[in-house]
Formats: sequence, structure tokens, C-alpha cells
Amino acid sequence: MRAGVTRADLTGSTSRQGLPPDPVTRATPWFGGHALAAGVGEPDAHPRTVASVEPRPTLALSASPADAKARAALEPRPALQVSSSPADARARASLESSPALALSASLADAKARTSLVSEDGFGVMKPGTSSRVPQHDITAHAGAVSGWGSSSWTPAPSPLGNARFTDVVQLSPVASGQEVLGPGSRGEGIRAVQGALLEMGFALHGGADGQFGPQTVRALRNFQVHASRTLPGVKVTGALDAATLKALDSLAPAPGARGQSRGIPPAVYEGQPVRVIVALREHRTFLYDTEGRLVDIFPNASGTQATPTRAGLKVVRSRLDQAAAEAAGARLWNDKHVFGTRILDLSWADGRHSAEELHGTNAPALLGMDVSHGCIRHSNEAIIVLHDALSAGDRVAIVEHVNDPHLGAAAPVPVS
Repeated sequence: MRAGVTRADLTGSTSRQGLPPDPVTRATPWFGGHALAAGVGEPDAHPRTVASVEPRPTLALSASPADAKARAALEPRPALQVSSSPADARARASLESSPALALSASLADAKARTSLVSEDGFGVMKPGTSSRVPQHDITAHAGAVSGWGSSSWTPAPSPLGNARFTDVVQLSPVASGQEVLGPGSRGEGIRAVQGALLEMGFALHGGADGQFGPQTVRALRNFQVHASRTLPGVKVTGALDAATLKALDSLAPAPGARGQSRGIPPAVYEGQPVRVIVALREHRTFLYDTEGRLVDIFPNASGTQATPTRAGLKVVRSRLDQAAAEAAGARLWNDKHVFGTRILDLSWADGRHSAEELHGTNAPALLGMDVSHGCIRHSNEAIIVLHDALSAGDRVAIVEHVNDPHLGAAAPVPVS
């Protein structure tokens, strides 16, 4: 027995709650550790228990017909003596509750009784076929119990179709519009969303850690910028709501894949094939092979409002390896790591110098933002892939959004 607990404390007495002991309170059962006591301001859950300790009032004997009827209503009805007369048999039948089906040797009654027993056990009824049995709607539904104590409840089908999200319990109320997840949220649902954003090329420096922090807000905002161009229900908020989750469900690649299932911009700008498309507002860079097929998508950082990256068609003028990139960083910024591990110098398609480059970075946590002096920054891993894939003369289209009218256009559009 625990210290400080008396034997009286274990008996269920209400005296330890400051209630006066009385027969009604002691006779009332406990529900969830609280006694429902009549007379102390709470409803009594069991009127029969209370009635059992309170005597039933009786009427004085009287010869009047009214008193006789009142006494008959308060006293149990006497049973009829067993008799073989038809009248007594009918009276006894009126005092007994009639069964659903009377036992009979008839084929119709046998079939009706059989229909009341479930094939799965005696705990579930099926509609009967006899006209003597009332028909009820007992169609199986979520939450129904089959058999004795075994639940057959199954959750509602997930509204999400991408295998990344279908079995993630945390995302179900988001998909149905019951919840919105934002900063401070954590769990497997957040991790699944982060993983999808990473595979789609959005910047998320902390990785898929299952915690909804500033990096996740930024990545979601960039995704919402992208999705809102073709899915008007998506708003740029940085929170995970139903519209955003359904857009992710539709656009994210299957588990184990990178890229995007649809909505990829064509590798053509003003009718000319391009190898790279830089989408400034969503901070992503699309790399294509020489046949126009998507190779990968990388996060980027672009110019600030004061020093913006200018949109238009550009070409790779020169390629600098790590030694040359470090030398340029030391010479221009007194920091050999400022350009990362590679530089791709760009010019306008007509040959004019643009003073912009694709390069690496020494601040990967700033990807996904407008922070540069006009150049397009990438992670050092990404810029190596871009450097190795591209050659001098390859075209790079820089656009505000992936639905830019210049993309895919057959007719030339003057370059600003």
C-alpha cells in the first residue's frame, strides 16, 4: 500500500471528496473515477439504484373502483394459472414477450431464423426474409463491430494519391481541410513533405528532419509560387494547408525519384532549344539534356531587388574550374570560397556581356532567397553537375516563372 493512502481511501467512499456519506451516494456506481450522486448537484445515472433504497408509496385499502385501479398499477401483475382452456392460453400469451420468430417446423420460419444469424458469427444480424421480422438498415460501415469484441473499423480512404503521403496519418486532417500545419509543427507528415520538396529541387538546407522551421516555410513558399501559376487555389503563405498538400500530392515525383511528375517547363525559349531554365521567383534551376529531357532540378539564390538578376536568353561564354573559381573569389571579394567550386560565365544571346554567372556558394543556407548581386548561386554539388553537363555556347533561359510566354514560343520575341 502506498504511503499516505489509507484503507478507507481504497473503498470508493465519497467522504474523501468532502461529500456526506448517504445510502444513495454509496449505491451509485463510479464512472471514470467520479461518482454521480443524487442530491449533490449532479444527475443520477442510475434511477433504479436510487429507487432501490427508497420505499415505493402505497395506497390505503379502499373499496372504490378508482383506488383499485391505482393499486393495480403499482403492484406486479399476477400470473395466470396454467389452464388448458383457450381463453387462459391467450391471456398467458399476452403477458409474455413474443419472440422474434416462434419456433416452427415450417420451411418459411426456418429460413427466416437462419437469416438472423451472420455467417461471421452471432454478433451481427442480417436482414430477415420473413414478413414477421422488421427490416432494418444494418449495412456495414466504418466503426461497426463484427463478432464478440473484435472491431472491423477501417479508416476512410486517403484523398491523397501519391505513395509519399497516402499512409501518413498526420497529413489526413490536412488533406481534408481540418488542420493547417505551420511553424512549430513536427512529425512524419512534415518529414514526408520536406522529402518531396527536396526531391523537387526546392532549397531546404536542414534536410528532412520532421520539424517545421524557417527553412521549411521558405521551401513551401517557393513551391506555392510555382504551383499557384497553374493551380489558382494555392496561396503563397508558407503554411501547409489542404490546397498546398494536394498540389504537392499531384506534382511530387514517386518515392525514390527526383524531379516533378508534371508542370515542367519546355526546354525551348523563343523557339530555340535551351539546356537550362532558371526560374527566379521559385528559386529553381532546371537542367535538360541535349534532347530536351529533364536531367535534374536544383535550388538557387538570385539577385536582390536592388541588384536583380535580369530575365532573358543567355549563353555560356566560359567555364571555370575550382582553381579558377577560387582565384576569382580571392581577387574580387577577398574570399576564395565566395564563388564555390565552379563558375559558368554568361553573356546575352546576342554576345553582349551580362555580368552574371551561374556559380557555387559558401552560404548554402541562403539558397531559395533573393540575396545575390545578380548572379545565380547553387550548392557546390549542383554547380559541379551543371559545369560538367554544359559547354560554351549552350543556351540558358532566365525567366520569372515557369509559365513565361517566351518558353516554348516558336516565334522570336525581342530580347530586352
